[in-house]
Parts: sequence; structure tokens; C-alpha cells
Amino acid sequence: MEQQRSLSGSSQSPRSPSSQPYLSVSVTDPVKLGNGVQAYISYRVITKTNFPEYQGPEKIVIRRYSDFIWLRDRLFERYKGIFIPPLPEKSAVEKFRFSAEFIEMRRQALDIFVNRIASHNLLQQSEDLRTFLQADEETMERLRSHETGIFKKKPADLMQMFKDVQSKVSDVVLGKEKPVEESNPEYEKLKQYVFELENHLAEAQKHAYRLVKRHRELGQSLSDFGKAAKLLGACEGQVLGKAFSDLGAKSEALSAKLQKEAHQLLMSFEEPLKDYVRAVQSIKATIGERANAFRQQCELAETMKLKEINLDKLMLTRSDRVGEAEHEYKELKAASEEATRRFETIVQLMNEEIVRFQEQKTQDMGISFHEFAKGQARLANSVADAWRSLLPKLEACSSV
Repeated sequence: MEQQRSLSGSSQSPRSPSSQPYLSVSVTDPVKLGNGVQAYISYRVITKTNFPEYQGPEKIVIRRYSDFIWLRDRLFERYKGIFIPPLPEKSAVEKFRFSAEFIEMRRQALDIFVNRIASHNLLQQSEDLRTFLQADEETMERLRSHETGIFKKKPADLMQMFKDVQSKVSDVVLGKEKPVEESNPEYEKLKQYVFELENHLAEAQKHAYRLVKRHRELGQSLSDFGKAAKLLGACEGQVLGKAFSDLGAKSEALSAKLQKEAHQLLMSFEEPLKDYVRAVQSIKATIGERANAFRQQCELAETMKLKEINLDKLMLTRSDRVGEAEHEYKELKAASEEATRRFETIVQLMNEEIVRFQEQKTQDMGISFHEFAKGQARLANSVADAWRSLLPKLEACSSV
């Protein structure tokens, strides 16, 4: 997964020549703070860069999950048309919130999140990113508490908003709702691709979860069997007892290997798949923003036509309201032109983003599936070697 972070993160490292710009971020050292419902995890965020707009070559700040949410929300609002990297979801089960495995998965996902932003040619220029990477804790707390509008929403509210947008987009695609919608074969193709990709990724992630679970259950069964075999060996004679004892020890050793492989499978295979399921949700949210922009453009254009007709009527009748109507028409025309520019910008950015997304997905999925195959081959060889090494002892025992 560290390989994956480097692909998803900055292309330059702090060791790059100073003439080459670089922005590298590490999310490290998760620490639990507080107690009870007020407890949370803080992270050390280390930034190394030679960007002139930053305060220096290295900066270390402390951030919590809500700070990452603040950054995601700001970028989503300010960069329409760009696929904002997804954040890992919160644990729905309280007892898992502070487990070592969950904390490490969260840290890794946050590291990928911020490095994807730092490596994006537009997002890396964000003033909000600079604030996130450099501001002190008091400033970040003040920014979070003083946001308004979309930013004032709680994380749960914002996630519901994303779900509502995605639900509306789904209704449009499935034909349940018939709003004003652009008729564009390429756009239809994109939506179809996104919805199919989401289904296929979710299915793959579901089976990856089952693989992890199977490895863990088999590991636990081997551990239990190993203990039982050792106890059985203690009741037998020297030759048979030694054979049972060796069988138990080997089973326990294999159990440890399976548990280790299950963890590797979780971090380098299941989690990347889950991350891309979340990434598709971000794309769907952007599709929702594009649909809203198109609808706004159409509504303003239609309203402008009506205003133009009304203005013509007033001019024919030489009404004293002509001046007021002309002013309203000009304002509406300016708003309509701005809406058109906004929509065209979103379309252009989305076209660029989908190409970038597909290239990154190909790289990341290639790494994940390669690590999966390599891990399974390694485990199979270890299991075969372990049982093979026992055969002479068990054969000698059976021939006695």
C-alpha cells in the first residue's frame, strides 16, 4: 500500500533537485486524545516542499479527522468539475473506533487523501490546502467553527447531502425523474460507465472482504487445532507425543502466517478497492453538480427569453417601465452568460478528470491485484513447505 501512496501522491520527493517543484505530505503518529464520547484521534501531518508560497521547506502540524473533513468540504465547494478525493468513512461501531487496525487503516486512507490533493495540478494550488498544512490548531478550530452555509453542516449532514445528490443522479439515469437534462452521447456514456464501475468495484470489494474473513477464520481454526494437538501430544508416548507436538507447533506457526497475510490482504487489496468505491461516489457528486449547472443554465436562458419578449412588448407600447425592464434583462443576460461559462468549465474539467482518474485507477488496481497474487503465492508456498516438512516425522510415527 505504501507503493500505492507514492503513485497517488506527489511525483517529487524532498530529495528532488531544488529546481524541480515538489509537495510531499505524510500523515503519521496517530494518538488517541480525550475520553468517552469526546475521544478522538490526532495525527501528525508533515509537509515537505519547495513551493515559494509555503512558509518553509518543512512544516509539522497536528490534525484530527474533522480537519480533513473541513478541507474536503472546502475543495468540493470551490472546485466544481474536479473529482475531490474521498475520505474514509467513520466507524459505525463504537468498539472498533479505536482498534489498532482501524486506526492504521484510517491513517493510511487520510495519507492517500491528502497526497492525492497535493499531487493534483489544480488542487495543490488551493489556499485551503496551504491553510490545512500550515495553520496552528487554534486557527483550524476557529475555521471549523466559523464556517457558514455548506461548510456549517455536520459531517453526517454533508454525507446525507452527497447521498441526496447521488440519489437524484441515479433517478435521472434510471429514468425515475425527468428534469431538464443535457442530451450528450458522451455524457450518457460517462454516466453509464460510472454506475457500472461502482457496481463492479462494490462486488469486488465484497468478495475481498470475504477473502480476508476466510483467512482470519482459517488462521484461528489452525491456532485452536494446534493447541489441541499439543495437549493430545502431552498425553501420548515419546514418539507419538513428539509428532503431535510438532504438528501443533506447525499449525500455530501457520496460523500466525495466515493472520499476517489476512492483514496484508486487508491493507493492500480490500482497502484500495473500498477507496475506489468511495472515489466513484465523489465522481457521482460531481455529476450531480454538472446536472445542477446545466439546469441552472437552461432555466436562466428560458427566463431571459421571456424577459426579452416582455421587453419587446414594453418598447412597442412605449411603456414607462422600459428602462427598468432593460436593466433587468441586462442583469439576467450577464447571469445567464456566467451560468453558461460555469457549466462549460465543469464539462471541460470533468473530461480532463475522467482521463486522469482512469489512468490512476489502472495503476492503483494493477498494484493491488499484483500484491494480492504475490501474497497468495507466498502464502501457498509457506503452507506447502510447512506441511511438507512434517511428512517424514509423521510417516516415521505411522510406521512404528
